[in-house]
Amino acid sequence: MRRQSLGFVGLALALVFAPAAGACTLGAPGTTQRVAIGDTGRSLLLHVPAKSRGSAPLVFVLHGSGGDGAAILAGSKLEATADRHGFLLAAPDGGIAADKGYVWNIPGVPTVTGKVPGPEDADDVAFLGKTIDWLVAQGCADNRRVYATGLSGGGRMSSWLGCVAADRFAAIAPVVGLRAGNPSAADPRFPDPATCRPARPMPVIAFAGGKDTTNPIEGGGAPYWQYPMGRAEARWADLDACRRPLLERTLASGVIERGYGGCANGAEVIARITPGAGHEWVADNEAMWAFFARHRR
Repeated sequence: MRRQSLGFVGLALALVFAPAAGACTLGAPGTTQRVAIGDTGRSLLLHVPAKSRGSAPLVFVLHGSGGDGAAILAGSKLEATADRHGFLLAAPDGGIAADKGYVWNIPGVPTVTGKVPGPEDADDVAFLGKTIDWLVAQGCADNRRVYATGLSGGGRMSSWLGCVAADRFAAIAPVVGLRAGNPSAADPRFPDPATCRPARPMPVIAFAGGKDTTNPIEGGGAPYWQYPMGRAEARWADLDACRRPLLERTLASGVIERGYGGCANGAEVIARITPGAGHEWVADNEAMWAFFARHRR
């Protein structure tokens, strides 16, 4: 995929003049460029799909702690998936600078630096919301088809968006980072229900590595992980009012799939575990997109 810059004049015009409905002019189809988002003072890498036809589904891909948007685009290979299926792909940098790269602001949860974000730190949820509004106003994004995925700390952040911004996102797909709220202060082996109260049922597909030692699927790891992946899945099933567990199965690829069905408003909770994989991008991008495409807000 070609990368290009819009340049100062092009960005200024894009900010002042909203294009006609259905006409996205932020970049040539099949290219990735850095775009300044409205008056936020922040920018992100935006990939316009090769099959661009105006207002499109929007997928945010969020980097891991200490990473950035460019790194997660390279590591996830989602630009090629976006080109095949025609969705807009946005890769922002987290709002808190670290010694290396950036980290995400999840209130009440320490970052990899050990610091709990404070009121002086950038509000990443607000920034992503403003990004959605701006891309919709530019005629580029479909407000009802907005999704979030992310790796590790970006998986925690996409989980957090499911908890606190369900009115903006149609589905989430955390990768080696599924959470359902912060670990409970009383017993970190369980999620704290008070920290995840989505405004509506949230479809979730999560990907994990069976040999992940950073966020072990059986629980443990750093203070911001702790409870097992299965408890996160069960909590999302409760939040989505799912009526039945699905039979666990092993796919032809060797990936183990489990989850919950019969959920409110057509939501689903699906987990896919790659037994031999560690803390890495283990997502099946095609399966992720197929899941996203089934859901809209």
